[in-house]
Amino acid sequence: MTKPPQTLRMKLADLVGRIYPEHDRDWLIGQILAAFWPEDSHPRRRARMPSNRLWSPQDAMVITYGSTFNDGMHKPLDLLNDFLHRHLQGSVSAVHILPFFPFTSDDGFAVTDYCAVNSHLGDWADIRRIAEDFTVMSDLVLNYVSSQSAWFNAYLQGHAPYDRFFFEASPDDDLSTVVRPRTSPLLREVETANGPRHVWCTFSHDQVDLDFRNPEVLLEFLRIMRLHVDNGIRIVRLDAVAFLWKEAGTPSIHMPQTHAIVQLMRVLCDFAVEPIILLTETNVPNVENLSYFGNRNEAHAVYNFSLPPLILHALMLGTAEYLHSWQATMPPAQLGCAYLNFSASHDGIGMRPVEGLLPDEEVGAIIATVRALGGEVSMRALAGGGEAPYELNITWFDAMKGTFAGEDDWQVERFLCSQSIVMALEGVPAFYIHALLATPNDHAGVEKTGVKRAINRHRWDYPTLRDLLDDPASVQSQVLRQMKRRIAIRRRQPAFHPNATQFTLHLDNRLFGLWRQSLDRDQSIFALHNVSAEEVSVSPMSINLIGGEGWVDLLSGEAISATGTDIPFAPYQCRWITNRG
Repeated sequence: MTKPPQTLRMKLADLVGRIYPEHDRDWLIGQILAAFWPEDSHPRRRARMPSNRLWSPQDAMVITYGSTFNDGMHKPLDLLNDFLHRHLQGSVSAVHILPFFPFTSDDGFAVTDYCAVNSHLGDWADIRRIAEDFTVMSDLVLNYVSSQSAWFNAYLQGHAPYDRFFFEASPDDDLSTVVRPRTSPLLREVETANGPRHVWCTFSHDQVDLDFRNPEVLLEFLRIMRLHVDNGIRIVRLDAVAFLWKEAGTPSIHMPQTHAIVQLMRVLCDFAVEPIILLTETNVPNVENLSYFGNRNEAHAVYNFSLPPLILHALMLGTAEYLHSWQATMPPAQLGCAYLNFSASHDGIGMRPVEGLLPDEEVGAIIATVRALGGEVSMRALAGGGEAPYELNITWFDAMKGTFAGEDDWQVERFLCSQSIVMALEGVPAFYIHALLATPNDHAGVEKTGVKRAINRHRWDYPTLRDLLDDPASVQSQVLRQMKRRIAIRRRQPAFHPNATQFTLHLDNRLFGLWRQSLDRDQSIFALHNVSAEEVSVSPMSINLIGGEGWVDLLSGEAISATGTDIPFAPYQCRWITNRG
């Protein structure tokens, strides 16, 4: 490897000193460089400066499991590749393939081998093939590993270096303030070659937490990260990263060392020859989530976790009051950073991100409605005892079947409204595959697995799905067709650049409105969304349409007069009104 730039060594020296002050700094820097840069590659002479050129209005992501499509004959990753090229090429630019490694539980998130592709899905060649035409995001599941992995088995047997890879604690430790995403016991007792030990399990007893106080753990994950990049991965998702660093007597979430490790990974990405984007997954209250931007030195992008439950509430109540209040106070992403906007994901609809944003009675109304629509609710343990809602388990399309008043006939319109909001907001839009395909609740999956999240993780028989998509009358065909149409419109608008200017409009609470302006200030878009089942109208003057401009609604094609009559909205109708059609 060529001699690394001095700037890189200085940045690493500072971070290593903060994370591992008791270790030999120079030795550890050398190990980090060797882990991330094999001998046949080299860091850049100068860091890639943060800029808005990392993404464009044409960027959109689809989120999917590698096993979503099956036919009993072909590899699932081959079927995914076929689906992407047949139905989404030209609509989405990126694909998040959820953990595609060998695993034992949690649909891939209890990994047994980070360096291999699950043979039931395919192999690395299949991942590289998809990466030829789409930007691929992989999961770096770095907080824990499967209890049946080779790493953990070596730990149980006392074999180095894995005998120091896992976080141990004592039931006598003060664990009263530890923040938990689950209700299972935090510690699991295991028998090791060195006697009984209690290992830390933030999520489940099959997912044993790693001990990043040992720098060898970090180095191993840097090697894994490099392997993924070498196989075509260009977006690295740091799964559950908020829980990375643990100390008894603390909440063991968002620790300073955790942020420093994210910063270290960001430095490596910024000096890499390949354009690597770092995304943090932190399903926590809004302010805590935003902290992972750091000072433009941590994640390039963060999930906009408060968005899904607030959109859901707005559409169930028929008012955007809370959605508007939250969005009006949201800061623009820092230069070189972006929000990843979404409504649905492979997990449930997280409720922690609306703590402090929605009153308890409104949360209770959402829960009651989700249950009435066939959904479930997962709980988390509270420090000091008790439980609280952690997430809602329901497919997004079935969550759109009704409101607080009950089911109605506006499911498709309500769904399209929700996705139009996702597309219009500052940031990069992401769409879960089962939202794009209008997949209903998979109750059989829940019954079969006993896991509530299975309701939103249906495995499609690919020939059946293709027949549905070929049938213009099927809801799957209708929804995918209309979604692709709106995505295509969005992709052509400079004002929908992920970092374009955004202001929240103060309108009738039934309308959620945004003003977007392109980076060159040449295009404005007034993105207005009726979140109610009522007809609403808005005066052109109330949104300050400039006279003398030719305004048009991109979604309907209608001409809009800046001085004409009020602009009408049917239930759940959206209008993207622009001066540059």
